[in-house]
Amino acid sequence: MSTTTYAGAPVDVDAEGFMTDPSQWNQEVAAAIAAEAGIGELTERHWQVVEFMRKAYLESGSAPSIRTLGKASGVPITELYQLFPKGPAKLAAKVAGIPKPRGCI
Repeated sequence: MSTTTYAGAPVDVDAEGFMTDPSQWNQEVAAAIAAEAGIGELTERHWQVVEFMRKAYLESGSAPSIRTLGKASGVPITELYQLFPKGPAKLAAKVAGIPKPRGCI
């Protein structure tokens, strides 16, 4: 485990850059992670997905899969790929400050 800085705040991350302590997350950290990933400014639809990911993780202890994300977040899978290119579940989890979903490479 190592520490990196997002929006001026130190956060603990694993070898792949996923936060290991979701309590260190805030919206400024999320925006910084998104910018680093090339997403740019987070829209209302981005926040809908990010908030769904955090809620699901905090309730169940595991990040939702892309299938669950597409069915339960209110954002269709095709739109998820537009919002979070190159693996929406993985990238949305990173922005949401939670561990990588199981099954993501």
